Amino acid sequence: MQAFAVIPLFVLMGNFAAVSGMGKDLYAAAYAWLGHRRGGLASATVLACAGFAALSGSSVASAVTMGRVCLPEMRRYAYDPRLATGVIAAGGTLGILIPPSTVLVVYALLTEESIGRLFLAGFLPGILLTGLFVLTVMLVCALRPQFGPPGAKLPMRERVAALGGAAPFIGVVAITIGGIYAGVFTVNEAAAVGALLTMAHALWRRQLGFPALVNALLQTVRTTAMVFLILIGAHIFSPFLALSRIPVNLASLLTEQALPALAVLAILLVAYLVMGMFLEGFAMMVLTVPIVFPIIQALGIDPVWFGIFMVIVLEMGLISPPVGINVFVVKGVAEDVPMGRIFAGITPFWIAMLVCVLVITAFPQIVMILPNTMMQ
Repeated sequence: MQAFAVIPLFVLMGNFAAVSGMGKDLYAAAYAWLGHRRGGLASATVLACAGFAALSGSSVASAVTMGRVCLPEMRRYAYDPRLATGVIAAGGTLGILIPPSTVLVVYALLTEESIGRLFLAGFLPGILLTGLFVLTVMLVCALRPQFGPPGAKLPMRERVAALGGAAPFIGVVAITIGGIYAGVFTVNEAAAVGALLTMAHALWRRQLGFPALVNALLQTVRTTAMVFLILIGAHIFSPFLALSRIPVNLASLLTEQALPALAVLAILLVAYLVMGMFLEGFAMMVLTVPIVFPIIQALGIDPVWFGIFMVIVLEMGLISPPVGINVFVVKGVAEDVPMGRIFAGITPFWIAMLVCVLVITAFPQIVMILPNTMMQ
């Protein structure tokens, strides 16, 4: 039961981080160093989304927070709406890959895998996907220079000051996530320390008045209740699946066909992409993990690696038409931008995600090197 405590603690940490203004500080630092380059504001948005994802663990929270902070700036510098909205929607998806991630916690609870190993496994793929998003921005702006006009170049003194403003974020990540990597904290302890540190920062910034505190706690309760209801449903669903023997029969069928593991992964990738057009990521995970997991085990695929593979594919579903939830979140922030233009702006980043999936499939050590070396 102790594993369940990590969910509300990390959600609370993300809510306190949002209240304290860490998202704005991250964007200000990234903007100070990259904003003067063509497409620099969009690249700064990706980095800020990646940083905020490391605290919030939620794609929706990252998209909402960064959308409100970054979109007005990109509009001020006449960025094309397709790039501006696309980069926010895609950058927000990093929230369920970069640890701490609520989705990785749910996957660990469904499969009885180590939360710590999954967090470690998600770190390098998260950096890889962030880099691919920045590269995508650069390519888009190279092909369409008018999409991302350069902003003003700030003096070095202001750049250093902006970087100093992001120091609390760097400190929280170094203490919590670094503590897990170094073996100083368990995942639960790191979540508790992170929540305490972000709360202290919000108090120090005088942003955590009583109304803000109540709102952060209510948001934490709502999110936690949603996740727990999903988990309850999964634990009810799993025994019925076991009695039906559907997972066992599917696993037997695939093993009898002697399909290579790569072929099975390709089938699963296509299936998840199709389901992602109609289902939300949590729903896909809860419905499919009890069916897919025995197949993965029968093929000898590492469950931790497959967890990262699944999360990246779920990220692709978050921005796939017609029900890409992050697209609707961004639409709520950019009400005047048609849905078609938002989806058009997302397409290059969707391709970058597919490249990331292919890379970790070809080089699985990118995923497994940290959990295998740090949690022996």
